Amino acid sequence: MESSQRGYWLVLLSLLLAFMLSAIPLPEILQWGRPEWVAMALIYWVMAWPERVGVKTAWVCGLLLDLLQSSPLGANALALTLVSYLSTLLHQRIRNFPLIQQAFVVLMLIGVLQMVRHWLQQWQGGAAESFIFLLPSLISALIWPWWFVLHRDMQRIFTSIE
Repeated sequence: MESSQRGYWLVLLSLLLAFMLSAIPLPEILQWGRPEWVAMALIYWVMAWPERVGVKTAWVCGLLLDLLQSSPLGANALALTLVSYLSTLLHQRIRNFPLIQQAFVVLMLIGVLQMVRHWLQQWQGGAAESFIFLLPSLISALIWPWWFVLHRDMQRIFTSIE
């Protein structure tokens, strides 16, 4: 099997894991702090393979996430597409940052995702009144170093097998 084909399977496996983590039921109090697993997976793969994973992948993942979360069709797709586009613009810089700086960039990117979702919810009349909706961006940034190392190691192992 060619290395590039193994790479695509690895991306799909990673996104499947992210969707599964996003679907795990949580109590209402913990729901507010659920990390943005799909967004973190997309940010990693856009940084690692920007020529293979990008805006189109984010759009499809967003539509699937809309279906999974029963949110208005296109809300997550728009937000993830924007995050993917910004990640694509910054991928060469982000790659060279230490993990702590990368986590800060992830905080900002997922903050943008949350702001877009919040804006769309306000437009529909059902948004939160406080800034608690930004909590997932903080939680995702705290998880980012481990998420990055796990994905980097998986990528090294699976793409080096001949």
